[in-house]
Amino acid sequence: MTEPSSGYFIAGTAFVAPPLAPGLYVVATPIGNLRDITIRALETLAAASVVLCEDTRMSARLLDHYGIKGRRVALHEHNERAKADDIVARVASGQAIALISDAGTPLLSDPGFPLIRALAEANLPVFPIPGASALLSALVVAGLPTDAFAFHGFLPNKAGARANAITALKDSRETLVFYESPRRLDDTLAAMAEIFGERQAAVALELTKRFERVHRGTLPALAAEFADTETKGEAVIVVAGAAEASAPDAADWQADLVAEMAKHPLRAAVDEVTKKYGLKRKEVYDAALALKAEK
Repeated sequence: MTEPSSGYFIAGTAFVAPPLAPGLYVVATPIGNLRDITIRALETLAAASVVLCEDTRMSARLLDHYGIKGRRVALHEHNERAKADDIVARVASGQAIALISDAGTPLLSDPGFPLIRALAEANLPVFPIPGASALLSALVVAGLPTDAFAFHGFLPNKAGARANAITALKDSRETLVFYESPRRLDDTLAAMAEIFGERQAAVALELTKRFERVHRGTLPALAAEFADTETKGEAVIVVAGAAEASAPDAADWQADLVAEMAKHPLRAAVDEVTKKYGLKRKEVYDAALALKAEK
């Protein structure tokens, strides 16, 4: 166990941080409102021998607010692979190290994955300290189904790659969640409106902050609302999944099958109708055999 390196303050009252077992602690921090921090997170950050920060200047606001004075080291996408071996060695030697991002839960569109992978491969302990997450905060206020959802982080910057990524998700039935920068929000909503069509969606801005707001509507309506508008801070976009396709009418596809069989061999006719109507091939093949036997 490590000795407590420091304490922390809440509303002017000092608290002593209990010692930590050796390991890496993945600590969720507030996404805007500094009060959205857990007691366990404060104890962990205060007792850790080192706090790994995505940006030490950004993290200083939170750590200084709660009087946490421990050592801070930058760990971001440009240096995390180079620093991984050293951090693994520190944990192996018995240190307790905390990992935080600029806001929210680390690794969710934030640095940290190579480090966690390296610790897992070394069979060293990694502890989650749960807390705030923009992904979950937006999802629960969007007014869209939450029983199944998929998080896709930031879409590609370039228009063509972004459109391809959205198109690949066109048939996904689960609710879709994305992060987006204020500079690209209008272009992304326009691309989603074009590809996804009239789906319900929500755009969450300034979550947990004073000017928090959630805009709900169809994608075309939201695209029009945010057209040529630059917002402040990252946005979370939540989009309804694809509607379940209704089963094709049996009379329609069987009539089509008769027409295809008049023009093509049986197997080719079956393949054509199966593809056109999205049916199981065996069902169409059995129907084709029955039609052939009737002749």
